[in-house]
Amino acid sequence: MSFSTILSTNELAELLGRPSLVVVDVRSSLADADYGRNAYAAGHIPGAVYADLNRDLSDPPGGGRGRHPLPDVETIATTLGRLGISSASHVVAYDDADGMYASRLWWMLKFLGHERVAVLDGGVTKWISEQRAVSTDAPAPTPVEFVASPRHEMLASAADVGAMRGDPSRLLLDSRAPDRFRGENETIDPVGGHIPGARNRFFKLNVREDGTMRPASELAVDFRHVLGAVTPEATVAYCGSGVTACQNLLAMAHAGLTGAKLYAGSWSEWISEPGRPIATGEED
Repeated sequence: MSFSTILSTNELAELLGRPSLVVVDVRSSLADADYGRNAYAAGHIPGAVYADLNRDLSDPPGGGRGRHPLPDVETIATTLGRLGISSASHVVAYDDADGMYASRLWWMLKFLGHERVAVLDGGVTKWISEQRAVSTDAPAPTPVEFVASPRHEMLASAADVGAMRGDPSRLLLDSRAPDRFRGENETIDPVGGHIPGARNRFFKLNVREDGTMRPASELAVDFRHVLGAVTPEATVAYCGSGVTACQNLLAMAHAGLTGAKLYAGSWSEWISEPGRPIATGEED
């Protein structure tokens, strides 16, 4: 079984109850801060613990770091340990939103050097559609030590992004919906548009109608078309606040295109400093 990108519901069902397995419910909503916790309380995959996007996987917003600032390494490691995740754990993250939130936890674990992590293919939506068991019992995980081995090369800063613009050998990959990329219908951030020179790859293109990931071979063709001559290692993914960009990074890894970086502050950080250039409409 693969614990590097995605795991099927059948595979997870076979693993439930194993001591090394930690299942994490990462359901959330950008429009309702209480949605995920309420959904977890109403019913979740048996044994799953809950991780909140805002409280557990992000620092409080402010200071020009975007809407979901990435916590420092020590804070992330402490959170993971509190969830019962040790360096020996096999972690499966899930949500009900095409993996957009679960992939944030997937990326954070990879960033801290943890390889045995996957996103549940199709999430809890597929799990429930297959009439599999759910539970309202909230386990109290025993805190453990998570030993972090951070891979800082997986991150790009605003300064890095500014320096790479105009370099044809490097690419910014915007994961938001096409209309937000063009600067239209912006309802989340105070300024619409995108970082000049970026290309758009809407993260929802990576999944089928049922929320499961498209085949790796298809994704490889798609991403190679978007990247053109640029290598994955020279690619930086961003979105509104460093969340859905992780789903693009997950899809790229699933397709065998590894090495791309995350601009964690993303658009909401980029626009916080007056004078940083912005673009609207389509790119040439």
